[in-house]
Amino acid sequence: MTYPAGGVLCRAGEPATDLPVLLAGRVAASAATASGRVLRFGEYAAPCALDKVAVTDGGGHTATLTAVGPCRVYRLPRARFLDLVDDHAPLRRHLLRKLADTARDERRRWLTAGVPAQARLAGWLLDRAADDDVVRLPGGRQDLADLLGVTRVTVSRELSRLRRAGLIAVDGRTVHLLAPELLALRAVSAG
Repeated sequence: MTYPAGGVLCRAGEPATDLPVLLAGRVAASAATASGRVLRFGEYAAPCALDKVAVTDGGGHTATLTAVGPCRVYRLPRARFLDLVDDHAPLRRHLLRKLADTARDERRRWLTAGVPAQARLAGWLLDRAADDDVVRLPGGRQDLADLLGVTRVTVSRELSRLRRAGLIAVDGRTVHLLAPELLALRAVSAG
C-alpha cells in the first residue's frame, strides 16, 4: 500500500490485525493525551517493522502512525507474523531485543519526564549526534517539541540559549554541536 504525506497507517487503540512493514519513506508515531495534546514518540525510516508490541500481544495499536512523506507499506497479517516468530529463532531473538529496547526507551522517557527542558534537549542532541557532531532536526521545531514533551516556544528558547552559550550553531534544521562535552554537562547538571 502507498500513503501520501499525512496519511494515517493506523490509529492508537485500533485493533492490530497486521504488522505494518515500512518499505519506503518515513513514519511518525504519536498519541493524544486526555487533554488533547499530541505527543510524538518518534520517527521511523524504512526499512522497519512498526508497532511490533501491538501485533505481538494482540492489543490495540500503541500509537497513531502517520506518513511524514510519501511512503510504501507492506501489511503482514498478524497470524502469519506470529507463525514466523514461532518457527524462526533468529527472528524471535530479534523481536525480543526490539521489545527490550522499547521497554528501556519507555523507562528513559519516564525518568526524564520531570527533567528541565534544556537538559532534555541537550540529551536528545547528544543521543542523535553523528560522528561529525551534526544533528538534523526531525521536521520542524514543533516535531522536536512533541518528541521532548514541551512546547515549540520552549524548544526555540532553549536552542537560543544553547546557541548564545556557544554550545551549538543552528542552520535551518541542522544543529552543529560546537562543544559536545559542555553540552553533556548541561544535560546532566540541569537534570
